[in-house]
Amino acid sequence: SVQALRASLDPDMEAAGGLPDFPFDVGHQLYAGFLAPVERAWKGARELIIVPHGALDQIPLAVLTTAPFQAERAAGNGDWMAMAPWLIKEVAISRLPAVMALQGLRSRPQGPAAARAFIGFGDPVFSAAAGREGLAAGAGSQRRRLFAAPPSASLRPGEAPGFAPAIDFGLLPQLPDTGAEIEEIARVLSAHPTRDVFLGQRASEGTVKRTDLTRYRVVMFATHGLMRGQMSGLFQPALALSNPALAGDGEDGMLTMEEVLGLRLDADWVVLSACNTAAAGRQSGESISGLGRAFFYAGARALLVTHWAVETESARMLTTEMFRLLAAEPGLSGARALQRSSLALMRRPSGKGYSYAYPMFWAPYSLVGDGG
Repeated sequence: SVQALRASLDPDMEAAGGLPDFPFDVGHQLYAGFLAPVERAWKGARELIIVPHGALDQIPLAVLTTAPFQAERAAGNGDWMAMAPWLIKEVAISRLPAVMALQGLRSRPQGPAAARAFIGFGDPVFSAAAGREGLAAGAGSQRRRLFAAPPSASLRPGEAPGFAPAIDFGLLPQLPDTGAEIEEIARVLSAHPTRDVFLGQRASEGTVKRTDLTRYRVVMFATHGLMRGQMSGLFQPALALSNPALAGDGEDGMLTMEEVLGLRLDADWVVLSACNTAAAGRQSGESISGLGRAFFYAGARALLVTHWAVETESARMLTTEMFRLLAAEPGLSGARALQRSSLALMRRPSGKGYSYAYPMFWAPYSLVGDGG
């Protein structure tokens, strides 16, 4: 069932010739199987905290439907999907890697808030040409995914990781809209446009490591998120930053899980606006990726992570609106801000050949951590 939902949420739109049908029957069967039997315990709550296990880790539960849905599919681009009884209409949702994590997060000593509101790293430069032809496109959208499947990172017999091939940055397509996303959130949070915003060559691994990140309440990365083995020479989950041949910072351009563990944070939020930062993948049973877990250990209280390769324009609108709501309403919880932003995007006209009511646009993000 989860595989059926994933196939409709993270489709190869170019191969499929557009957006596939969403399996509403499967979404409701999952809801009926494990949430409906305990409705008496949570119905009427404003927020629902979930500790997903196994296959359920691979989908945002916001896309489950609380009742059967067989609306007449009106001609058009899919706006009718906003009428579906999505779970997110009833309750805001956050998730935890383990039940005990909630006690740990809420018992963490609360010192003075970090002095600065926001720091962002985005639109790193991967090649000298910095072309845009690598952006995967389908149905008029641009998505933050690798253009071509890179070779496996498997080691040959007798080969040590230290002698693995260098990362081929030519396989990474540029992500120009991630710069606009960083800049918009920086404006919403009144961040300094040069001191706190690092785009292009400035979005380098060396810059991240040299910066005192404990001074920032929101730390954001808008780039490719890579899983272990997704590129030759990559043996840990990582965030792709600027090509070191262009940045000249002496690093390898990949902020790996091990290196994230070495960072020091005091952040209310770490935002990973990239592809697959929530997915543990078939190689792991963890409820968030090792990369996301590493940011918790480094000092983050909550993560905003993605389940699939996001469509870049809708991602920018969703994250920007979420932080606009949090800035405008100090008492609003993170989970409810994400809920309201998702619902607003769901009902927003796209002006294109598809509708933002389709869940692949409004549901890719999950809040992991203390959403209260």
